[in-house]
Amino acid sequence: MNPAAAANQKEEFKLKDTKPQLGERWPHGGTRGGGGWISSERATSTYDLVEQMFYLYVRVVKAKDLPTNPVTGTIDPYVEVKLGNYKGKTQHFEKKPNPEWHQVFAFSKEKIQSSILEVFVRDREMVGRDDYIGRVIFDMNEVPTRVPPDSPLAPQWYRLEDRRGESKVRGEVMLAVWMGTQADEAFPDAWHTDASSVQGEGVFNIRSKVYVSPKLWYLRVNVIEAQDVEPHDKSQLPQAFVKAQVGNQILKTKVCPQKTLNPMWNEDLIFVAAEPFEEQLYLTVENKVTSAKDEVMGRIILPLHIFERRLDHRAVHSKWFNLEKFGFGALEGDKRHELKFSSRVHLRVCLEGAYHVLDESTMYISDQRPTARQLWKNPIGILEVGILSAQGLQPMKNKEGKGSTDAYCVAKYGQKWVRTRTIIESLNPKWNEQYTWEVYDPCTVITLGVFDNNHLGGSGGKNDSRIGKVRIRLSTLETDKIYTHSYPLLVLQPSGLKKMGELQLAVRFTCLSLANMIYLYSHPLLPKMHYLHPFTVNQLDSLRYQAMNIVAVRLGRAEPPLRKEVVEYMLDVDSHMWSMRRSKANFFRIVSLFSGVIAMSKWLGEVCQWKNPITTILVHVLFFILICYPELILPTMFLYMFLIGVWNYRYRPRHPPHMDTKLSWAEVAHPDELDEEFDTFPTSKAQDVIRMRYDRLRSVAGRIQTVVGDMATQGERFLALLSWRDPRATSLFVLFCLVAAVALYVTPFKIMALVAGLYWLRHPRFRSKLPSVPSNFFRRLPSRADSML
Repeated sequence: MNPAAAANQKEEFKLKDTKPQLGERWPHGGTRGGGGWISSERATSTYDLVEQMFYLYVRVVKAKDLPTNPVTGTIDPYVEVKLGNYKGKTQHFEKKPNPEWHQVFAFSKEKIQSSILEVFVRDREMVGRDDYIGRVIFDMNEVPTRVPPDSPLAPQWYRLEDRRGESKVRGEVMLAVWMGTQADEAFPDAWHTDASSVQGEGVFNIRSKVYVSPKLWYLRVNVIEAQDVEPHDKSQLPQAFVKAQVGNQILKTKVCPQKTLNPMWNEDLIFVAAEPFEEQLYLTVENKVTSAKDEVMGRIILPLHIFERRLDHRAVHSKWFNLEKFGFGALEGDKRHELKFSSRVHLRVCLEGAYHVLDESTMYISDQRPTARQLWKNPIGILEVGILSAQGLQPMKNKEGKGSTDAYCVAKYGQKWVRTRTIIESLNPKWNEQYTWEVYDPCTVITLGVFDNNHLGGSGGKNDSRIGKVRIRLSTLETDKIYTHSYPLLVLQPSGLKKMGELQLAVRFTCLSLANMIYLYSHPLLPKMHYLHPFTVNQLDSLRYQAMNIVAVRLGRAEPPLRKEVVEYMLDVDSHMWSMRRSKANFFRIVSLFSGVIAMSKWLGEVCQWKNPITTILVHVLFFILICYPELILPTMFLYMFLIGVWNYRYRPRHPPHMDTKLSWAEVAHPDELDEEFDTFPTSKAQDVIRMRYDRLRSVAGRIQTVVGDMATQGERFLALLSWRDPRATSLFVLFCLVAAVALYVTPFKIMALVAGLYWLRHPRFRSKLPSVPSNFFRRLPSRADSML
């Protein structure tokens, strides 16, 4: 790639400023006349962060006195609304002369090519053309404009006309026709011209919807002990363990080390459960007969709603539960289902309300409130997002020989998910939908993803395709400021980095209480129970995966469903998978962290080498001042940081952060590394490819192993100073410590610091290129590397 093309590509991957016409702008209409615009400056408007889109609305309510077919004596009526080349139809009713539809049609003003709106009433026929019953015609110039917050326009009865419009025919239809915007309450459930090609059940999959994540709880099952467990082979004592299951989650305690009829475990098993509680706690006490065979000695099934909901760290009461035991074998006959209550288990079970159930990575957390609503604080702000449009989307599928995309956008913040309507067959869709969230913590992230809808034909077997994702951290936004930017939609594919288009957003973060927001910065990010009784890293990973699955299943049961592949992409379910590219990126992130320290050490090296004598003399002067007045050291450091912060304010970031291709190491990733990143788990590649990747991983791990070994060696040499492993070195060091103690006691500290500083800043003429005496001494110390096999 030539330099000009590379520079142009880098510009394509950057955030762009946009200047959309936000807010409400209404044309003068009605009897007032005039040709100007009324610009609305109301800050309280529901739709002040999106561009206004005008629609012609037609509400079809019902019909009456429709004539029946003279042949069949019945009528199967439906209404067809026609505006230019666009037609919308209601459902038909069989044998109903007085049908009721209550359906709204919305025609985009941009696509209106006719000055006449026609509403037909027809009789559906099984064979041949549908019979014409009558029609109503509206002149587009006479349609009234409804300006919110006006009440909805009242529908009226209209007499039907014949084909030529010369005379009235039998039958009336109740209609309301008006010009409005996407702020109209009829908009979300209306039939749109954008979806004119969608048929059947696919209509439900294109509408905009708001979803709420299920309320998630951690279920803590403390298995204490069991009494009088009875194995099948009564000649041997059982080696018992407990297996607990909630839904698809299965956990086991450790096997009791002693063979006994009264085993003890005292182990915590943690599950994720969602309200309403559909699953039950299924608990079995089992005997480890052999390494490959377990036998059930008793079981119990408990509904989750019976357990106490804990709001703090205080212990809940434990309870004994009788185990159900079933006989086995055909000889027992009717005793097979006889309940025996000889065995029982001691449990302490509670639903944890003081934890936040993590269903997303803590790096991109959007909510940190505990499960129990009683523990929630007041919101500190309001987040408003206008999802305006997308530009230059890539074709995701072929329809009739040409590429097309049916795009919709999903936004997730806290427990609220929103989904825009699907714009059919458009590479530049315009949604102009605005949504609002309450903010409880500014250090949170909103995630927006764009997807291609593959379920417009009804059932649809394919998954919805990912187009791209955007994350915005609220703490990086200034309050009460509208950010209008075009975010690049970047997707990493096995073939490399690809820009799928741009997403245009308008974002505003409004602060409700500055004092509460500042107060939050001194508080932990998660509820206090996460720190008082923390989970292990493995537990958190497992619980997050289970929580994500539960959220995906519950949202997939909504109508229209928010599908599993969408939820997984939004929640970064695969972020923990191995990636050579991501490992390199994280390594260079660490290197960049130390770049300031490295630059500072280089500068000090230049000062010590007298590269710039004036700078070195000034450093000497500063050093003398700090030696004479050591109480100025800390104030000088903090004042210096204050001045740096004030100076950097001029160069503060003006844009929200976005996906950085250079930081992610995405532009220069090797194709084989990307192929490995997108491999399934477990792998599905050929054996020679796996061998090559394994060898590459071994070489990388070998370098890491060497670095870790070197770090261990330096630490062991430090410990060897006083360990007498090298008796001569330790003797020398001990004598040096004695002399240093006496010298430091006798000599004032300022004199010692002054001498050490002057020695360190000495002129290169008094320096040697050989390593220093302390360095030589330290490198000669022994380490435990000699004892390694």
